[in-house]
Amino acid sequence: MSALLSPTAQRTIVRRTRGRGHGPITRLMSPGDLGQVLKPFVFLDLFQGESSFAGGMPIHPHSGLATVTVVTEGDFRFDDAVSGEGELAYGGVEWMRAGGGVWHGKELSPGQSPRIAGFQLWLALPPELENGPVDSQYIEARAMPASGPVTVILGEYAGLRSPVRAPEGVHYLLVTLQPGQAWTYAPPQGHDAAWLAVSHGQLVGPNAVATGEMAVFGASGTIELQASQERSAVFVIGSAEPHPHDLVTGMYSVHTSRAALAKGEAGIQALAERMALRPAGQQRRTAVFSG
Repeated sequence: MSALLSPTAQRTIVRRTRGRGHGPITRLMSPGDLGQVLKPFVFLDLFQGESSFAGGMPIHPHSGLATVTVVTEGDFRFDDAVSGEGELAYGGVEWMRAGGGVWHGKELSPGQSPRIAGFQLWLALPPELENGPVDSQYIEARAMPASGPVTVILGEYAGLRSPVRAPEGVHYLLVTLQPGQAWTYAPPQGHDAAWLAVSHGQLVGPNAVATGEMAVFGASGTIELQASQERSAVFVIGSAEPHPHDLVTGMYSVHTSRAALAKGEAGIQALAERMALRPAGQQRRTAVFSG
């Protein structure tokens, strides 16, 4: 077996970014940059600041993608017609599959903590789901499976499976390493897309990553990580089988073709007209990112 395919081979960082900040939000990845490299992971925001900003999210649409929001510090309150009311603290998850069109943005509000931090990730969906039914889940931290330093947000880890109804072939983990603690992640075979982003603390050694930074790993092998001696390191790490489709995007949508995007945008428009959210016939920008 070649060294490249050996299960003991180690991945190293091939790209890194600090993104672009705007108020409490730092955009680390979008479909036109690292999302093209890491698809189905196509968009990542790090949010951190006064918890009051949680109540300022306007109602907005999505189609063709899924979003997953993970809290790394503080807490949100959620109020959802299906999931009821509750709290999303460290490890709590908001999952939303937009499918053929949805409007959202007022389900989360400030919790008890003065500050909040976490990540919102977008996933490109496969053709069979991109214009399918909408699905949402709000799952409190106590219901999320954990093993050692790892909370399983999407997919599987250490024999544990996340309750989030995400597509197969995607793993997404929330990890907290204590000062000096080392940890190894072995992505499943075929998970050539792999990355991490640090919310708090710092990773040191060959795969050093600082607070607020996102790192992209090469394909194949394990990922060796270690927290600095000074404080804990809190980060998310994702791996997946590559998304074999173009990224065709609107303002808030990601699809696999122009036809699928048009269908999703039509669904958004129809919902808006029924809810009196925006005028009929209003157009959106469209872009195609392929690779």
